[in-house]
Amino acid sequence: MLAKTWIYDAILYMYALSLLFSFSDLASKNRSAKRLGTGLLAFVWLLQTGFIAVRVAEHRYIPVLTMFEALFFYCWMLVTVSLMMNFFLRRLDLLLFLLNLAGFAILALNFFSDPSATPISRQWEAKDELVFIHITLAIASYAAFLIAALLSGMYLFMHRKLKGKQWSTVMNRFPSLDKIEGYTYRAVMIGIPLLILAVVLGIAKIVLEGETRLIADAKVLSSLFSLAVYAFYLLQRFSGKQTGYMLAFWNLAAFTIVVINFSLFNLYSGFHHWIWM
Repeated sequence: MLAKTWIYDAILYMYALSLLFSFSDLASKNRSAKRLGTGLLAFVWLLQTGFIAVRVAEHRYIPVLTMFEALFFYCWMLVTVSLMMNFFLRRLDLLLFLLNLAGFAILALNFFSDPSATPISRQWEAKDELVFIHITLAIASYAAFLIAALLSGMYLFMHRKLKGKQWSTVMNRFPSLDKIEGYTYRAVMIGIPLLILAVVLGIAKIVLEGETRLIADAKVLSSLFSLAVYAFYLLQRFSGKQTGYMLAFWNLAAFTIVVINFSLFNLYSGFHHWIWM
């Protein structure tokens, strides 16, 4: 237990220092601070990866079956994506800072939860590969949707500033509105098929278990509704009739549905019995 507490503290402290250096770079274009922030973030990723590896060795399954494990894995995925974007994309420093700030907040709250919380479903075996694929695909889609939501928030902020002719030095760190909208679209186009696959596998699991009544479960229906809202966003984009401002608004609305789906409908689900204490 002491070893686990130590690694929790180490991850949080390194993550916090990384955010501080990243903020320093945002505020004053300090390249040294950015390198330090990225290096610390890479160290956070190593600690998280090590923790996941130890968890796998201890429990003999991929650690995503409890709320604690799923959120930890989600934060690990956010850090992984953040590091990749840092090396391959430019002028997205603010997005990466906000992404890691969200990851840090989720991780900090998660460390106050009970690591031994009840698994997602008692009747689902820990060695069931279908369950793990279903959960990891869903987590990956949520990561993509979070990135898209942050980009939409940046779009709305920049649009308002430009419309009011209120240029600031912070906006020098933003890509153009067209690029932000393009990045948002790509993130959504990654998230949608991942969520579709996750829902399909979840339904397949229900059918294989002979529990077809659960197809009308609140979790399944809310996931399908989330997909419908994102499909509406895509239809609006493909039609070319909506402005980038409205597309950003609809994307944020869609992500709100995803958050409600993840947090609220688990309470009313017949098989997603996550308990987060």
